[in-house]
Amino acid sequence: MQRNQTISSYFKEWMEMYKKGAVSDVTYAKYVVTQQRLRELAPNLRLGNVTRTSYQELLNAYALTHERQTVMDFHHQVKSALLDAVEEGVITKDPTRKIVIKGTGRRLHKPKYLSQYELQAVLKELDLGSEPNWDYMILLIAKTGLRFAEALGLTPADFDFQRQIVSVSKTWDYKSSVGRFAPTKNRSSMRKVRIDWQLAMQFSQLVKDLPQDEPFFVGGRRVYNATVNDRLERLCKRAGVPVISVHGLRHTHASLLLYAGVSVASVAKRLGHSNMTTTQSTYLHIVRELENKDGDKVMQFLSTL
Repeated sequence: MQRNQTISSYFKEWMEMYKKGAVSDVTYAKYVVTQQRLRELAPNLRLGNVTRTSYQELLNAYALTHERQTVMDFHHQVKSALLDAVEEGVITKDPTRKIVIKGTGRRLHKPKYLSQYELQAVLKELDLGSEPNWDYMILLIAKTGLRFAEALGLTPADFDFQRQIVSVSKTWDYKSSVGRFAPTKNRSSMRKVRIDWQLAMQFSQLVKDLPQDEPFFVGGRRVYNATVNDRLERLCKRAGVPVISVHGLRHTHASLLLYAGVSVASVAKRLGHSNMTTTQSTYLHIVRELENKDGDKVMQFLSTL
């Protein structure tokens, strides 16, 4: 009976039934990791014996070595499976009710983004030769806000230099050992991103003699996110600015556009967010700061009437 299954065994069957093929490969990999942690932390915990206390003990054990947000993500995945078990009558009560989420203290993270002057200082350090390199990718992400996998998946055919547009229609699955094209994160991520004339000129020369349908940043090799992050770290240190990650370049791009007065809707579309709520929540501090400035402008205007 299912009640006699271990919680890790039930979770494995559940994710293979309901999540495999329904979520992206990257998301599914997170479910696989969750199942492995369940097997390690609770190898003998039977589904029929899961109580609020035993589930809290499981979360507490996980929280000893993970930040609170990571524990929350783990909890949400396991909770989804357990709620299905309740609905199917395998267990009678919801063991996740009124659970307390704990976690280790927050680690020191890299700054999320740079100021305009800091970014300019980094871009001045780029080594832009005649062949594609990671410096060209750093430049491209800084000026377009593309995700790392989206930039990797670009081919020369994705550029329309006359109209100054880059078409994002796929990504590169760099986490796979074989390396291959993969779908975008969501439908909204399939988009056309305008680029400035200078970037268009640089890339038109860079890719003019390259195969039209091959990812020119990949070059037939295994690509690691850490490799580009290490290169960006060296550039940041050389420029004397805070060290950020490649994903931080995406945050930098978005924040600079918001500070420049570009609407949240336009920034959301450029980043490929599925809705404006994602953009607003990610850059809430900037949105609030701009709202305060708008409030001052409103008062100044009203005082002239």
